[in-house]
Amino acid sequence: MAELQRKPFGTRGKVHQITPESAGWRYVGFSLYRLRAGDTASEVTGDREVILVMVEGKASITGAGQDWGVLGDRANVFEKTPPHCLYLPNGTEWEATATTDCVLAVCSAPGTGGHAPRRIGPDGITLTERGKGTNTRHINNIAMENEDYCDSLLVTEVFTPAGHWSSYPSHRHDEDDFPRITYLEETYYHRLNPADGFGIQRVYTDDGSLDETMAVKDGDVVLVPRGHHPCGAPYGFEMYYLNVMAGPLRKWRFVPAPEVDWIMKRDA
Repeated sequence: MAELQRKPFGTRGKVHQITPESAGWRYVGFSLYRLRAGDTASEVTGDREVILVMVEGKASITGAGQDWGVLGDRANVFEKTPPHCLYLPNGTEWEATATTDCVLAVCSAPGTGGHAPRRIGPDGITLTERGKGTNTRHINNIAMENEDYCDSLLVTEVFTPAGHWSSYPSHRHDEDDFPRITYLEETYYHRLNPADGFGIQRVYTDDGSLDETMAVKDGDVVLVPRGHHPCGAPYGFEMYYLNVMAGPLRKWRFVPAPEVDWIMKRDA
C-alpha cells in the first residue's frame, strides 16, 4: 500500500502530484499549484477529465479552446465563499496565468467525453450545514452526485469548526456493490486555520489490516484507498479539506463503521 500522507514537495509551482500509479489505485488524480502573480501553469488532460478549483486567489484561464476569463474571488480559503471552478473533459488542454498569488487544485479521473466544458460556481454553490453538535460542519458541493457535470468526478469542500469532527460518523465506500455501497477512491487536501496548527485523520478497516492515524498539517494530502476515514479539528484550529472521489460508478453510497452505526441512526 502506498504511503497515505503526502507532504507538499515545494512552495512554488506544482507542489503536489498524485496519480493513480503513485497512489497504487485506478481512478483519482490530484495535483496542486501554488502560483505567484504572473506565474503560469498548463496541462493536457489526455484520457482524464479535470475540475480546476481556485482554492485561493485569482487566475486567467483558457481551456478546451475557450477563454474563461479570470476565475477566483476569495483571498483566503477560510472566507468560506463559494469557489470558482472549471470542468474540462478528456482530450483537451488548459493554461492558467496567476493574476494574484493563488492556489489552484487539479482534480482528475477517467473521462469518457460525456460532458461539455463549463464553469462551476460561484453561482449555484451554497455553503450548507451538515451534522449535529460537535459533528457539525459546512459544505460547498462543487460536483457531487446531484450535479450532472462530470463522467467520473465527485468533488466537494468541507469546513470543520475548531473542536469538531467531520467525515464522521466513520464510514467507508470501498466495495462495488451498488446500491448498498460504491467503490470510490478519495483524496483529502487539508488546510488549517491558523496555518501552524494540525488536524487528525484516521484511515482504518473493520478488520484492522489498515489502521493509520495521521497528524495532518496545513497543505498535506491524505489518500483513502479503502476503509473508514474520520477527521478531527482540535480546539483552536479550523480545518478545511477539498475532497476528490471517483470509481467505476459516479454514485456516493457508504456503509458506517459498526461502532458508530447507532450514532448515524440516532442522528438521521
